Amino acid sequence: QVQLVESGGGLVQAGGSLRLSCAASGSIWSNNAMGWYRQAPGKQRELVATITSGGSTNYADSVKGRFLISTANAKNTVYLQMNSLNPEDTAVYYCNAKVSVVGLTGWYVYWGQGTQVTVSS
Repeated sequence: QVQLVESGGGLVQAGGSLRLSCAASGSIWSNNAMGWYRQAPGKQRELVATITSGGSTNYADSVKGRFLISTANAKNTVYLQMNSLNPEDTAVYYCNAKVSVVGLTGWYVYWGQGTQVTVSS
């Protein structure tokens, strides 16, 4: 019913930048919030940043001042601008969306397939 497609991952040297994109499509009635999470090898998935439909943002302490989350005008696309990357940022980054679906009640959470970000030292 709802699909999230991420793009923009890759390999970058320490100190560099990457921009991730995630587009949500399908039977979306309204969008409550979108966000980015990441999972490094051997570690649990952790929150990176979220943004609500009202524009409120939340960041993990480890990325504050370096990463910026934003949405497109349609607000079913979310971006993550990542600056001053370091090797500790290496992980699979997952897009997340909390939406209501046409014909259903309540909010539903969907995940993208993940995109690899590798930062070399």
